[in-house]
Amino acid sequence: MSEAAEKRSWIVERLLGDTGEPDHIIKAARSLGMRALPAIRESLNEQVSYPIEIEVESVSLARMVEARRPDALNDALVVAASATSPDALMLIADSHAIALLVSALFGGDPDMKVSQIDRPLTAIELELASVVFEATAKALNGSGVRALSIKFPMPSAISGTELKKLIIRDGPAVRISFTLMAPSGEGRFTVMMPQRVLLLHRGDAVADEGSEQHQAEWRERFSKEVMRSGVRLEATIPLQRMTLGEISSLAVGQVIEMPENAQTNTRLAANRKQLFTCEFGKLGQNFTVQIIEPYDAGKEFIAGLLPR
Repeated sequence: MSEAAEKRSWIVERLLGDTGEPDHIIKAARSLGMRALPAIRESLNEQVSYPIEIEVESVSLARMVEARRPDALNDALVVAASATSPDALMLIADSHAIALLVSALFGGDPDMKVSQIDRPLTAIELELASVVFEATAKALNGSGVRALSIKFPMPSAISGTELKKLIIRDGPAVRISFTLMAPSGEGRFTVMMPQRVLLLHRGDAVADEGSEQHQAEWRERFSKEVMRSGVRLEATIPLQRMTLGEISSLAVGQVIEMPENAQTNTRLAANRKQLFTCEFGKLGQNFTVQIIEPYDAGKEFIAGLLPR
């Protein structure tokens, strides 16, 4: 490939991503981030002394080498390998996020603003970053056939001179940025992921999402149609028990006595399904039934066992 062609290829790859479908890549990454978000929240807030809110701030195309900010030596970074890639995930937290985590994990005052960290991160601070990174990676990893197959335990987070010396393999990536928020402060951590890894494991996420949305819309539409269907209501009044012999001797004009509690034992049914116990009555010239309570078949069964 000529130098000009190679340059054109790099420009196209830089602008459009590895597949030339930037919208598809971003949608797949956003779907991954949103699916993992509840698990990240739950895992983190189980360990802190006051709640920290986490939101997906943005999703964008990037290059893997952009994971490391050149002038920020007190960021914390970890590279997670998977069964298909030595750099399946790169997770980076800025010093503001580290300061917030230190306050929340060690019982700081949630209403007191945390101080910015302007020095190299300590071993304890890097350990705290590793805890958050591990929880995030597990949430993103997922399970089943579409799991990212991340290798756990992950390496410890690095910072300072180790971060500066880290060699990063370049390539088209996707960046998912998260915001940590609490009254005591705000910080950010970022997930960088090679596009090839995302598309290998979660490239069909957009299609699945569309399919699920279509199914939900269909169910809602079907439910509305069902709710508009007409059914015939029937109100019946239980009279009394009779033997088959007594029933066979009934004649035209014979009067059957109604029990005293007949009015309160009226049953409302639709399609032979008992719905409510009602009270029979009259309003002006019209007969009425007033709903008393939902019909309880178990209660009716027990009542039938008692002597009369």
